[in-house]
Amino acid sequence: MSASKRRKNLLEDAKGYRWKRKSHFRSAKQAILKAGAYALRDRRTKKRTMRRLWITRLNIALRELGTKYSFFIKSLTEKKIEVDRKVLSELAVENPTIFKKFVEEVK
Repeated sequence: MSASKRRKNLLEDAKGYRWKRKSHFRSAKQAILKAGAYALRDRRTKKRTMRRLWITRLNIALRELGTKYSFFIKSLTEKKIEVDRKVLSELAVENPTIFKKFVEEVK
């Protein structure tokens, strides 16, 4: 009883897969394990990708204001201002005037 329930649940998880990976237990089990490994890996990769995007956006916005990203981050750390890159990037995209004032204060 419990074995069939386990197989049924695993095959439900494999719903939407192609070929025999959706209907054969052994293939479905391998596909689900592989999918879980990919999901874990890509959750970590997504964090890296988003950080790169924030830094790129920040650098573009800062260069328009006549400064460089590395110089800006260095001056932030020297003045002990702790604002993360996500917030700074959103500020640069959504409120450029406020971002400009912030950059001038940091300089």
